[in-house]
Amino acid sequence: MTLAELNGLDESAAAELFERCCGARRWVQQMVDARPFSSFEHLLRQSETTWKHLSAEDWKEAFSHHPKIGDLESLKRKFASTASWAAHEQAGVRSASEDTLRRLAEGNRLYEQTFGYIFIVSAAGKSAEEMLALLEARLHHSPEEELAVAIAEQQRITRLRLANAISDSTLQLHDGKT
Repeated sequence: MTLAELNGLDESAAAELFERCCGARRWVQQMVDARPFSSFEHLLRQSETTWKHLSAEDWKEAFSHHPKIGDLESLKRKFASTASWAAHEQAGVRSASEDTLRRLAEGNRLYEQTFGYIFIVSAAGKSAEEMLALLEARLHHSPEEELAVAIAEQQRITRLRLANAISDSTLQLHDGKT
């Protein structure tokens, strides 16, 4: 889809596309309302500005739209609309050892118990072992520190997904403008 096509979508279709990028309803609605975007850079700026002005509940709502790192079954069932993107983002998990997968599952459980939401990491390009090391390190954060890290990770994921959704963004992502 091009930026012009995004700008021309009806409200429902635009909301569906934005929800695939970030599951916070307020973010989605504000992005729909902010159209038209003059450039991909404008789209990214609006996304980041909107994201920064959401509440903790909105951020946690966005987190809830992700499968747990390494939970490939939940990718298939619950997250069908973003499964292809999430599967690509979590490609490093496919070759993980049983021990690493077990430790990821245990770390995810402990993380969710500690912070009240799932472990969020921009997984693209990371191995399962790298994600496990990040998860284990982040378990030592205070709730405030960890929320700030999770917010930044969600922002990275949203940016990547917007780039995946908008086909004319490729040049702009690689030419140093964004």
